[in-house]
Amino acid sequence: VQLVESGGGLVQPGGSLRLSCAASGFTFSSYHMRWYRQTPGKERELVAQISSGAGYTQYADFVKGRFIISRDNAKNTVVLQMNSLKPDDTAVYYCYAKVWGLDYWGQGTVVTVSS
Repeated sequence: VQLVESGGGLVQPGGSLRLSCAASGFTFSSYHMRWYRQTPGKERELVAQISSGAGYTQYADFVKGRFIISRDNAKNTVVLQMNSLKPDDTAVYYCYAKVWGLDYWGQGTVVTVSS
C-alpha cells in the first residue's frame, strides 16, 4: 500500500489549495479514505473523510463550508480542495486508509497559510 500526497505549499489567507493523494497497492474503490492534519505539539486530527463510492462525506467542524473532499476511483486519487484558508489551517496534511485492518499513512504535504 502506498499513499503519496501532493499539492501543499504557501498560500495567503483567503486563498485556495488543492491537495491530491495518489493511492496504489490495494483496491482503492473498496475503501474509505481520510485526510488528517497535524501541527507541532498537537495530536493528528481528522479533517475529512469519504466513503468508497463517494456517496458519503464528513467534515470536521473547523473546515465545514470551506473544504471539499472528493475521489476519482478510476484514477485511484482522493482530493482535498481547500478554500478560504486561514492561518490556523497551517499544518502537515496526511492521506490515510485502513486496508486489511492496518493503518496506512502518506508522507504528508505541508500547507502554510501566511501573508
